[in-house]
Amino acid sequence: VPAAWQRPYLNIFKHFRVEEWKRSAKEGDVAALTDARLKGTIYRIRGSNPASSYLQLPRAGTQSLGLTGRYLYLLFRPLARKHFLVHLDVTTEENQVVRISFSSLFKEFKATATWLQFPFVCGAASEGTARRGATGAAPADVRWTCLVLDLPSILALYLNRRYSHLRGVKLCSNLLVKNLCTSDLLFDPGVTFSEARLRDLSARGVAPMPREMAFPVPKGNKWHDLYDYIRFPSEGSKLPYDSIRKSCPSPAA
Repeated sequence: VPAAWQRPYLNIFKHFRVEEWKRSAKEGDVAALTDARLKGTIYRIRGSNPASSYLQLPRAGTQSLGLTGRYLYLLFRPLARKHFLVHLDVTTEENQVVRISFSSLFKEFKATATWLQFPFVCGAASEGTARRGATGAAPADVRWTCLVLDLPSILALYLNRRYSHLRGVKLCSNLLVKNLCTSDLLFDPGVTFSEARLRDLSARGVAPMPREMAFPVPKGNKWHDLYDYIRFPSEGSKLPYDSIRKSCPSPAA
């Protein structure tokens, strides 16, 4: 169970004051930009080789974030026609560090006792531009994405290990990132606070996305028409998927 300071969710960039670069590190071409559409600061990480530019939390590899929330939310957008790479270091209850990586560069799923590598399939606003199920560089019309990783389920399914906490995050080029957050709650960005109350979604462990973590939706628009929502592993699939891709529309659906 998360410590009180991590409940109901923890806004990682805000809590660790990422913009000060005291408790986080950056290497290569990492820039803070103001995004008019998302109404806030985003970070652009780019480089010719994914490992050459990155944003890392915590600053030193010897430290740990110590975040225990079940779900990790990454609000990001791959840069068009580029590849990206993300590493998450998690600690098991046996105190073993496991690296979970996902990238549009990976052609197939690979697993060792300490490293899981998942191909990431970039969706496109118009599905015709992306061959279904093909990994590769992000399409030109790739969307902002809310990626929800169920960390205990990933460790249990793929390694038969028990999850303890999130140790570190390394966001490598080429991507834009708005924020990271951990929580034991399953947030559905497509649901408003009034809808959630009306449909009593809290009874199912589903909650609306906290406002400070949400992508803006202009009046008259629907969240799922503008952005992608990816939950991994996706619920209800008998066999664990070997790649991270858009499947279900939302947890409340």
